[in-house]
Amino acid sequence: MRSTILRPSVFAGAVFLLALAFLLPQSGLYGLSLFAFVPIAVGGLGAVVVGAKTEKSATLAGALSGFLGSLFFLAIGVEGLICVVMVLPLVLPLGAIGGWLAYEMREKKRTVTHSRFLMLALPLSLAWDLNAPNPLFEVRSTMEINASPEVVWKNVVSFSDLPDPDEWYFKTGIAYPIRARIEGSGPAAIRYCEFSTGDFVEPIEVWEEPTLLRFAVTRNAPPMQEWSPYGQVRPRHLHGYLVSEKGQFRLTRLANNRTLLEGTTWYRHGLLPAQYWRLWSDAVIHRIHVRVLNHIKTLSEAESTPRSLD
Repeated sequence: MRSTILRPSVFAGAVFLLALAFLLPQSGLYGLSLFAFVPIAVGGLGAVVVGAKTEKSATLAGALSGFLGSLFFLAIGVEGLICVVMVLPLVLPLGAIGGWLAYEMREKKRTVTHSRFLMLALPLSLAWDLNAPNPLFEVRSTMEINASPEVVWKNVVSFSDLPDPDEWYFKTGIAYPIRARIEGSGPAAIRYCEFSTGDFVEPIEVWEEPTLLRFAVTRNAPPMQEWSPYGQVRPRHLHGYLVSEKGQFRLTRLANNRTLLEGTTWYRHGLLPAQYWRLWSDAVIHRIHVRVLNHIKTLSEAESTPRSLD
């Protein structure tokens, strides 16, 4: 009798969660509702479906349900592989928690009480997603260069084509810089930094040759090209969710006519929980910095090396 009553509710719960997980990205809400409430609920549903008899089996069923749910969005062409990989460190433990909660609710006969709590969790998470602050993050990277600031400055302002990347992570579809050019000079100039996914437009705000170049960013390129078995996919979070607002290069003269080059990017993203997604975005931006700084270092040191008279 119990299973007969349960089956319709399980089916209804599955349909509701599927619709919720599909509609949230379509509406542009990449927050706690999508990345916390849904994985916990999916994990709990998975534990109920398999009829988990122990805490361990319920936890494993919850984690597996979260994993399969993530793969489902790859399979239907809504998301790409990179984003599925990025979300798994969130989904797997939260799904496991959901499975454990479902087991505890059943074993301790608290289904009604906990169900009421879960019914409140969704509107609360939606309210948070709609009103959460969008903090400004900073990524700073440095490199010492065996060349004077005057030489380094020229290669900071604009630089020739970078070689094709050898790093494996840039071969997964993550955007990487290709070249930079500038139109004009001084604070009225506009710098264009071309990436594998498009151009960044960077009007110059501070031009203090050869020590400081600071610029705004008025146009961003997509942060990656998603991989999908269906070809190119374009989820909403690739446009307007990881946004660079400004950047700068600071050059400090060191002993022996060397230069400390510091690159900084200030950015925001519309993904929650912000501190989790910052782990990924900070790492990506730092590697972009390193690619650019290494290229500037190579160009500047080549110019500063005395040429043989032979």
